[in-house]
Amino acid sequence: MSYLLPHLHSGWAVDQAILAEEERLVVIRFGHDWDETCMQMDEVLSSVAETIKNFAVIYLVDITEVPDFNTMYDPSTVMFFFRNKHVMIDLGTGNNNKINWALKDKQEFIDIIETVSWGQERSRSCDSTQRLLYQVPLLDAVA
Repeated sequence: MSYLLPHLHSGWAVDQAILAEEERLVVIRFGHDWDETCMQMDEVLSSVAETIKNFAVIYLVDITEVPDFNTMYDPSTVMFFFRNKHVMIDLGTGNNNKINWALKDKQEFIDIIETVSWGQERSRSCDSTQRLLYQVPLLDAVA
């Protein structure tokens, strides 16, 4: 399903995608297009892309093609950015930087995106040095 979503083919393209988006949440899946976990996640991402297009945009980065991120991320990692800032999320796993497993429930992912997007909308007036952490209920996939 990765062919249905836009790919970023360089580190510069990743930076530009994050910098250019002023109004919507930027969701980036870093990983290998051929990896089973990535393929499962890509299926969910492509199935929700139309539903969330008003408040989030989804990109894929194949870390085989763009090795700039190989040391920074797990083989399958989904990260969130808003207005050129990394968005920290708390999914109850102890890792508040990313999602590094395949979600299988479309609605669960939509709920995460809506929660993070809503939190970012509310924080627009907050001091930029303030670190905000959004807590999302523990997911069945992790439990």
